[in-house]
Amino acid sequence: MTTVDHGYQRSGREVALRNRLRRIEGQVRGLEKMIDEGRYCVDILTQIEATKAALARVQDQILESHISHCVADALEDRDVGERRKKVDEVVALLKNFRKGR
Repeated sequence: MTTVDHGYQRSGREVALRNRLRRIEGQVRGLEKMIDEGRYCVDILTQIEATKAALARVQDQILESHISHCVADALEDRDVGERRKKVDEVVALLKNFRKGR
């Protein structure tokens, strides 16, 4: 079995992810407008949190797809080095995510 080193695996959910990202883009534009209008700080901060949560959901879906496809494929590969590489990659990602929160 040959594994893919990089690239987003098609999961059939690309349209939904793209739509979600467009909504997030709208939220960011809304944040800019709120700042331009001098809206109340708490309202802006609340909207920032909502935007961050929406991005986190996209991140979760892509991570799930990565583990379900790329990592699962690598774990089925006979190449021990390739399996180790994918496991190390996921561990590094999770550590990086934890640092950012």
